[in-house]
Parts: sequence; C-alpha cells; structure tokens
Amino acid sequence: MKKITELTADLAAPIIAERGCALWDVEYVKEAGAWYLRVLLDKDGGVDILDCEAISRALSDLLDEADPIEGSYTLEVGSAGAERALKRPGDFAKFMGSPVTVKLYRNRDGRKEFAGILAGYDEATGTVTVRVGEQEMIFEKADTALVRLRVEFS
Repeated sequence: MKKITELTADLAAPIIAERGCALWDVEYVKEAGAWYLRVLLDKDGGVDILDCEAISRALSDLLDEADPIEGSYTLEVGSAGAERALKRPGDFAKFMGSPVTVKLYRNRDGRKEFAGILAGYDEATGTVTVRVGEQEMIFEKADTALVRLRVEFS
C-alpha cells in the first residue's frame, strides 16, 4: 500500500506539470494537534501565487474524489522556497557547489549548525561533504538532521 505522500504525488503530478511547475516534495505532518498535507513546488523563474492557487484547487478536488486520507487535514500548496531542504540524491546533484546549511542532531566542535558550500554527496552512504572555509567537512547521514540551501546576501 502506498503512503499518503506517494498517493498525493501521483495525483498531483499531472496538475503540477500542466502549470509548468515541478513537484519538489510532499509532506504529511502533524503540527499543534492538526494534520497538514503540504505540496511543495519548484519552477524556473519561481512559483507564484497563481500557480499555487490553480494547483491547490484542482488537487483539492482530486483528493476529495480519491479520499486517500482518513480524518481531516489542511492542504497547503506552496513554493519549496529559496532555502529548501535537500532530501533526495537528485537534489544534491542539482545543487552541487551551492551554499548550504547543515544541521546536526548533536554538537560537533561545539555547534550543531555549519554553513558552507556543498562539495559532495555519497548516494550509497548518504554522507554529505561541505566546504566550510578552507576545510572540507564530512557529515554522516545518521548525524545529519537537515541539509538545506542557504541564500547569501552580498
């Protein structure tokens, strides 16, 4: 049986493509006692509110018809954002050489957050290599809570 996120991705894909967008991620999370189904989009030139509105309306109708989720939830459709999380091997490949922030579960060298340039990703082990200043640091998958893009302002 497919997970809710996979079912939603399958339903959303044609609608998202029609709008000239790409599916970045689907999340189904409980926050403050309420369930949220988030569909995050990407698009060259950026996702705008009209994209989100059109996709949300069409997807809401499809989800009502397919009814893959028991109970109530809030559907949110939005941009993955400039500081989006990198999760899949393709995400890391696409943004190799980009500024990132790595957040760890436990302190390393007295801190849990490191900012640098994405220098490597090992698909087999999930390790991430980041150039922090002049030093390359390797972060093991088990130690890494989050890797996300970082916007630098000059």
